[in-house]
Amino acid sequence: MTALYPVILCGGSGTRLWPSSRPDRPKQFLKLIGERSSFQDTILRVTSMGAAEVVIVTGQSMAEMVERQAAEIGADVTVIIEPEARDSGPAIAAAAAYVLTRDPKGIVLMLAADHHIVEPDMFRDAAIVATRAAEEGMIATFGVKPTSAATGFGYIKPGEMLDCGVQRVDSFVEKPDEITAARYVQDGYYWNSGNFAFAASILLEELQLYEPAIAAAALGAIAAARTEDGRLHLDRGFFVQAPKKSLDYAVMEHTKRAVVAAASFTWSDLGSWDAIWTSSLQDATGNSSAGDVHLINTKGVLARSNGPFVGVIGVHDLMVIAEPDAVLICHRNDAQAVKVMVDVLKANGRDIAHRHAISYSGGVERQPLTRTKSTVVELWRVEDGVLISLPVGLIHVLEGRLAGADETFDTGARADLTSITLVRAAGGAAILVTRPAEDASL
Repeated sequence: MTALYPVILCGGSGTRLWPSSRPDRPKQFLKLIGERSSFQDTILRVTSMGAAEVVIVTGQSMAEMVERQAAEIGADVTVIIEPEARDSGPAIAAAAAYVLTRDPKGIVLMLAADHHIVEPDMFRDAAIVATRAAEEGMIATFGVKPTSAATGFGYIKPGEMLDCGVQRVDSFVEKPDEITAARYVQDGYYWNSGNFAFAASILLEELQLYEPAIAAAALGAIAAARTEDGRLHLDRGFFVQAPKKSLDYAVMEHTKRAVVAAASFTWSDLGSWDAIWTSSLQDATGNSSAGDVHLINTKGVLARSNGPFVGVIGVHDLMVIAEPDAVLICHRNDAQAVKVMVDVLKANGRDIAHRHAISYSGGVERQPLTRTKSTVVELWRVEDGVLISLPVGLIHVLEGRLAGADETFDTGARADLTSITLVRAAGGAAILVTRPAEDASL
């Protein structure tokens, strides 16, 4: 088999999974189903296939989370940084251009980071079929056999069966209404999973034919890319010249090379809380819970907490999602309307639409505890060996040791700092930080 280069697209904000998923920590990095995130599960699915190199395409704001979660599972990945999001077409084109520099015959297995697949063996079987078709010059998309007349997915109408085990794509169709979806299922259509296999050279040839501006921008962005902090940064000047288009619109709806590889694995794009409920383990009455939660006389309830205790009594078909700074309660049938709530928050300038209260960056987790007009109190948890800047204000080392150039702060130490102080954590540390409110953004 030709060398395989899995490319995982890691962008988006997962708006419909608010308040757990927000732009600063979106759904692909959350452990929503099981002990790993969907991003981690996606990496593990492809590393078991003997990949030549696993490539992640993401934005600068997510790069640290990508590297941290890859390290948690012992995976070695190449991180490509988009200077800005321009939809899937330019991102995939840039990845193809990169693979072309690594191997002119390289096969790309392009996957989303936020999908849930229950049976990894069945995924590998489908991926092998798709990559074999790619070796023969086809652009294969994974078509999932529907388990219901879902209206939240696009569909693929399959055509002629080919000798290599794939079917030609007769047409791609947009998300249907319920009646149309039922007809699609009856007529043998597939769900469009948005995952692909193709030779890097073939995709770029098709882009040059149908979207030459995307092809030129991708090739230029890779040729002029720079490596910094172990990441490959696409050249902004070239990349922003690419039109914002999905791969479906840019290539798949035009190319004569489109084929569909049928997939029978259980699949979800985890696009809403009702999808999380469906994919989660449930008790005898259809309840699913996670975190500090207790249910009494409930049925069909999804209850999750990443902070406060949640008690739910005598209700059915509800979703209760609690974060330290926000709680969502809605009927399961209204799961798609969560995006409307987020839009309202954005329109009102509410920061909780964009960011979690607890932030993580540079090896430091910062949790706000309380604030007044003049003062902010936070709990900082610092990883072993991380260098941090302590702000002007009061610090109390609850656990661990902080070593500076002139002073060391051990467990129990308190200090009133009059200037920013550079220290390194030894063995990890927990610090209570009290500082002026005007410095809250540090």
